Amino acid sequence: MKRKILVLGPGCTKCKTTYENVVKAVTEIGIDAEITKIEDMEEMMKYDVLTTPVLMIDGVAHIKGRVAQTDEIIKLLNQ
Repeated sequence: MKRKILVLGPGCTKCKTTYENVVKAVTEIGIDAEITKIEDMEEMMKYDVLTTPVLMIDGVAHIKGRVAQTDEIIKLLNQ
């Protein structure tokens, strides 16, 4: 099953780091995933985002307002 991962954020350092950590985690465990980074404020509002970055996996917001570390992303993807 292909996982759908979204990183929502305006392009700040924390948002970029979260995106890079997602790519690293997906590569490390070798899963099939579609990774999308959303920086457009109007698009982010559709997800009811108040703090960024937000890490969403398969439609569920898992981490909000801080950098998601690679090891915790791997843990979430393996659940």
